[in-house]
Amino acid sequence: TGKCCHTFRGHSAEIVCLSFNPQSTLLATGSMDTTAKLWDLEKGEEVATLSGHSAEIIALSFNTTGDRIITGSFDHTVAVWDVGTGRLLHTLIGHRGEISSAQFNWDCSLIVTGSMDKTCMLWSAVTGTHLATLAGHTKEVLDVCFDYAGQRIATASADGSARVYNAGTKQCIAKLEGHEDEISKVS
Repeated sequence: TGKCCHTFRGHSAEIVCLSFNPQSTLLATGSMDTTAKLWDLEKGEEVATLSGHSAEIIALSFNTTGDRIITGSFDHTVAVWDVGTGRLLHTLIGHRGEISSAQFNWDCSLIVTGSMDKTCMLWSAVTGTHLATLAGHTKEVLDVCFDYAGQRIATASADGSARVYNAGTKQCIAKLEGHEDEISKVS
Protein backbone atom coordinates (compact mmCIF):
# COMPACT_ATOMS: atom_id res chain seq x y z
CA THR A 1 0.00 0.00 0.00
CA GLY A 2 2.97 2.31 0.47
CA LYS A 3 1.54 3.39 3.82
CA CYS A 4 3.89 3.87 6.79
CA CYS A 5 3.14 1.20 9.41
CA HIS A 6 5.28 2.49 12.28
CA THR A 7 7.79 5.19 13.12
CA PHE A 8 10.38 3.99 15.61
CA ARG A 9 11.84 6.60 17.95
CA GLY A 10 14.30 6.08 20.78
CA HIS A 11 17.87 6.52 19.58
CA SER A 12 19.58 9.73 20.65
CA ALA A 13 21.71 9.98 17.49
CA GLU A 14 21.64 8.91 13.84
CA ILE A 15 20.75 5.35 12.87
CA VAL A 16 23.48 4.08 10.56
CA CYS A 17 22.58 0.40 10.02
CA LEU A 18 19.50 -1.78 10.21
CA SER A 19 18.35 -5.31 9.49
CA PHE A 20 15.23 -7.47 9.60
CA ASN A 21 15.37 -10.81 11.41
CA PRO A 22 14.76 -13.84 9.14
CA GLN A 23 11.16 -14.16 10.34
CA SER A 24 10.45 -10.47 9.57
CA THR A 25 9.04 -9.98 13.07
CA LEU A 26 11.86 -7.74 14.36
CA LEU A 27 13.86 -4.83 13.03
CA ALA A 28 17.29 -4.11 14.50
CA THR A 29 18.78 -0.61 14.34
CA GLY A 30 22.36 0.42 15.11
CA SER A 31 23.18 3.97 16.04
CA MET A 32 25.87 6.56 16.56
CA ASP A 33 24.56 6.65 20.16
CA THR A 34 26.53 3.36 20.80
CA THR A 35 23.40 1.20 21.13
CA ALA A 36 21.37 -1.15 19.00
CA LYS A 37 17.65 -1.55 19.45
CA LEU A 38 15.27 -4.37 18.59
CA TRP A 39 11.78 -3.34 17.47
CA ASP A 40 8.62 -5.47 17.27
CA LEU A 41 7.22 -4.90 13.77
CA GLU A 42 3.68 -5.99 14.62
CA LYS A 43 3.27 -3.81 17.72
CA GLY A 44 5.59 -1.01 16.63
CA GLU A 45 7.34 -1.08 20.02
CA GLU A 46 10.91 -1.33 21.26
CA VAL A 47 11.69 -4.84 22.53
CA ALA A 48 15.27 -4.38 23.76
CA THR A 49 18.19 -1.98 23.88
CA LEU A 50 21.58 -3.61 23.38
CA SER A 51 24.12 -1.57 25.34
CA GLY A 52 27.78 -2.38 25.79
CA HIS A 53 29.79 -0.71 23.04
CA SER A 54 31.82 2.41 23.82
CA ALA A 55 31.56 3.87 20.30
CA GLU A 56 29.21 4.00 17.31
CA ILE A 57 27.59 0.80 16.01
CA ILE A 58 27.99 0.74 12.25
CA ALA A 59 27.31 -2.92 11.41
CA LEU A 60 24.76 -5.48 12.59
CA SER A 61 23.46 -8.80 11.36
CA PHE A 62 21.09 -11.54 12.53
CA ASN A 63 22.01 -15.20 12.22
CA THR A 64 19.84 -17.38 9.97
CA THR A 65 17.71 -18.71 12.84
CA GLY A 66 17.09 -15.23 14.25
CA ASP A 67 18.11 -16.08 17.82
CA ARG A 68 21.45 -14.21 17.73
CA ILE A 69 22.55 -10.81 16.45
CA ILE A 70 26.01 -9.32 16.12
CA THR A 71 26.90 -5.64 16.35
CA GLY A 72 30.15 -4.15 15.06
CA SER A 73 31.49 -0.91 16.44
CA PHE A 74 34.05 1.81 16.01
CA ASP A 75 35.34 0.63 19.44
CA HIS A 76 37.12 -2.18 17.47
CA THR A 77 34.86 -4.94 18.88
CA VAL A 78 31.96 -7.11 17.78
CA ALA A 79 29.31 -8.15 20.29
CA VAL A 80 27.22 -11.31 20.06
CA TRP A 81 23.75 -10.94 21.63
CA ASP A 82 20.90 -13.28 22.53
CA VAL A 83 17.86 -11.87 20.73
CA GLY A 84 15.31 -13.32 23.15
CA THR A 85 16.86 -11.88 26.30
CA GLY A 86 18.97 -9.00 24.96
CA ARG A 87 21.90 -10.45 26.93
CA LEU A 88 25.50 -10.00 25.75
CA LEU A 89 26.96 -13.46 25.07
CA HIS A 90 30.46 -12.72 23.72
CA THR A 91 32.65 -9.74 22.90
CA LEU A 92 34.99 -10.45 19.99
CA ILE A 93 38.25 -8.62 20.68
CA GLY A 94 41.23 -8.64 18.34
CA HIS A 95 40.87 -6.02 15.64
CA ARG A 96 43.09 -2.94 15.88
CA GLY A 97 40.70 -0.71 13.93
CA GLU A 98 37.04 0.15 13.56
CA ILE A 99 34.71 -2.67 12.52
CA SER A 100 33.24 -2.18 9.04
CA SER A 101 31.23 -5.36 8.57
CA ALA A 102 30.20 -8.56 10.38
CA GLN A 103 28.19 -11.60 9.33
CA PHE A 104 27.24 -15.12 10.45
CA ASN A 105 27.62 -18.07 8.10
CA TRP A 106 24.54 -20.04 7.04
CA ASP A 107 24.68 -22.72 9.77
CA CYS A 108 25.37 -20.11 12.49
CA SER A 109 28.69 -21.71 13.49
CA LEU A 110 31.06 -18.96 12.27
CA ILE A 111 31.29 -15.18 12.26
CA VAL A 112 33.42 -13.14 9.88
CA THR A 113 34.39 -9.54 10.65
CA GLY A 114 36.03 -6.85 8.52
CA SER A 115 37.95 -3.89 9.87
CA MET A 116 39.68 -0.65 9.07
CA ASP A 117 42.86 -2.42 10.31
CA LYS A 118 43.09 -4.04 6.80
CA THR A 119 42.15 -7.51 8.07
CA CYS A 120 39.21 -9.83 8.23
CA MET A 121 38.85 -12.23 11.18
CA LEU A 122 37.08 -15.55 11.55
CA TRP A 123 35.45 -16.48 14.88
CA SER A 124 33.51 -19.33 16.43
CA ALA A 125 29.91 -18.13 16.79
CA VAL A 126 29.33 -20.61 19.61
CA THR A 127 32.30 -19.78 21.87
CA GLY A 128 33.45 -16.39 20.58
CA THR A 129 36.95 -17.81 20.02
CA HIS A 130 39.22 -16.22 17.40
CA LEU A 131 39.97 -18.82 14.71
CA ALA A 132 42.00 -16.96 12.09
CA THR A 133 43.10 -13.58 10.78
CA LEU A 134 42.77 -13.25 7.02
CA ALA A 135 45.30 -10.70 5.80
CA GLY A 136 46.48 -9.46 2.43
CA HIS A 137 44.69 -6.20 1.76
CA THR A 138 46.81 -3.03 1.74
CA LYS A 139 43.97 -0.74 2.83
CA GLU A 140 40.80 -0.98 4.94
CA VAL A 141 38.45 -3.96 4.58
CA LEU A 142 35.06 -2.35 3.92
CA ASP A 143 32.78 -5.38 3.59
CA VAL A 144 32.83 -9.14 4.19
CA CYS A 145 30.44 -12.00 3.51
CA PHE A 146 30.12 -15.78 3.46
CA ASP A 147 28.84 -17.73 0.49
CA TYR A 148 25.59 -19.60 1.15
CA ALA A 149 27.41 -22.87 1.88
CA GLY A 150 29.64 -21.17 4.47
CA GLN A 151 32.71 -22.51 2.62
CA ARG A 152 34.07 -19.23 1.27
CA ILE A 153 34.56 -15.71 2.58
CA ALA A 154 34.68 -12.68 0.28
CA THR A 155 36.22 -9.34 1.24
CA ALA A 156 35.98 -5.88 -0.35
CA SER A 157 38.68 -3.31 0.29
CA ALA A 158 39.59 0.34 -0.11
CA ASP A 159 42.67 -0.95 -1.98
CA GLY A 160 40.42 -1.61 -5.03
CA SER A 161 40.52 -5.38 -4.76
CA ALA A 162 38.30 -8.15 -3.50
CA ARG A 163 39.56 -11.45 -2.17
CA VAL A 164 38.04 -14.88 -1.68
CA TYR A 165 39.23 -17.12 1.16
CA ASN A 166 38.53 -20.78 1.88
CA ALA A 167 36.82 -20.80 5.31
CA GLY A 168 38.25 -24.24 6.14
CA THR A 169 41.90 -23.75 5.16
CA LYS A 170 41.86 -19.96 5.80
CA GLN A 171 43.84 -19.51 2.57
CA CYS A 172 43.24 -16.84 -0.08
CA ILE A 173 41.97 -18.66 -3.19
CA ALA A 174 41.27 -15.66 -5.44
CA LYS A 175 42.44 -12.05 -5.77
CA LEU A 176 39.92 -10.04 -7.77
CA GLU A 177 41.58 -6.94 -9.20
CA GLY A 178 40.51 -4.44 -11.83
CA HIS A 179 38.54 -1.70 -10.10
CA GLU A 180 40.20 1.71 -10.13
CA ASP A 181 39.00 2.74 -6.68
CA GLU A 182 37.67 1.23 -3.45
CA ILE A 183 35.17 -1.61 -3.40
CA SER A 184 32.55 -0.85 -0.77
CA LYS A 185 30.29 -3.95 -0.97
CA VAL A 186 30.63 -7.63 -1.81
CA SER A 187 27.98 -10.35 -2.00
